[in-house]
Amino acid sequence: MSSISFERLSVLLVEDNLYIRDILESLLKQLGFGWVATARNGQEAIEFLQIAGKNQIHSAGLMNVDIILCDLLMSPINGLLLLRWVRMQKDSGNRFMPFIMISGAADKEYVEAARDLGVTEFIAKPFSAQSIMDRMMKVIDQPRQFVACTSYFGPDRRRRSIPPPGGIDDRRRNDDAHATIVYSAEKVVKPKAPSDVWYFRLPNTLRDKVGGAGIKGPLELPQSLLEEAEESLQRQALDFADWAKNYLTKLSKLTEAALISPNNRRNHFQEVNMVAHELRGQGGTFGYPLITVFAKSLYEATLPGCPEDDSALSVVKAHTDAMRAVIRDRISGDGGEIGRELLKSLKVAIERASNRFI
Repeated sequence: MSSISFERLSVLLVEDNLYIRDILESLLKQLGFGWVATARNGQEAIEFLQIAGKNQIHSAGLMNVDIILCDLLMSPINGLLLLRWVRMQKDSGNRFMPFIMISGAADKEYVEAARDLGVTEFIAKPFSAQSIMDRMMKVIDQPRQFVACTSYFGPDRRRRSIPPPGGIDDRRRNDDAHATIVYSAEKVVKPKAPSDVWYFRLPNTLRDKVGGAGIKGPLELPQSLLEEAEESLQRQALDFADWAKNYLTKLSKLTEAALISPNNRRNHFQEVNMVAHELRGQGGTFGYPLITVFAKSLYEATLPGCPEDDSALSVVKAHTDAMRAVIRDRISGDGGEIGRELLKSLKVAIERASNRFI
């Protein structure tokens, strides 16, 4: 295998959480990406890409975007809506651009929704330098052909030669005889007949950019660079406890506000759900997998349609107390006996509240 460099590649990082955005930006630069642009949400990303697509930023000495790395749950425009815009709108600049989704909400429905909108890769939080690098290498060194039909435009969803059961892919044969092969990205026209299928097989410009032209076999980054990136990411864990404490304080305040304002509890529970989503995605990245476990449980307990009475608030408080104990006592890994006791206590609190709902 031959070593390469990301120095000539540019990434648009879209993440609404400042703490995680800074960490991901630092990680991408540590991996060697020459230029990382950032956006706080899908709306900012669209505005940036529209300018880039019109070539209005070249005078400032900046670069066009090669790869998008995007969080899923954001407002006012989330990752799925941004992905749809990139794949469907002409002014996106490059409808074939690799789009990597990263999210703590890696539930089946979200993964499938992203796949059906044309995502290139999906990274589940908690993330690592290795998981980021692996997905980057896939889009650079092993790009899939693009497929266009009346109901889909994006990377070929079949990663194997045998189509998966169910879905649109079953209607496509595995040979090229039924498809129109396209070798240029200059003109993308949506097929009109349901039977029409176009395969876009484009030059791998990203491989050339990283220095892979003429190199046979798979490419790889220098191992030392990956190790340095992992070490840098772990150093960021020192700040995670303070970041988590702020979110746990917010959970406590939301619980208190909901107790004294029962008519506004739906809004409070929605905010609790979003905080839980943030916590579930980050704990494991920074050495606190129990935070991810507890936050995932809280996220699922506060989804739309959940109970919103005092017993439900006691469940929120039980989760908050469990996570606060993890941060206070710096409980890493599974926490051993202490971790098991926290899990046991949390389950008891949830069961007690559930019995009140009956």
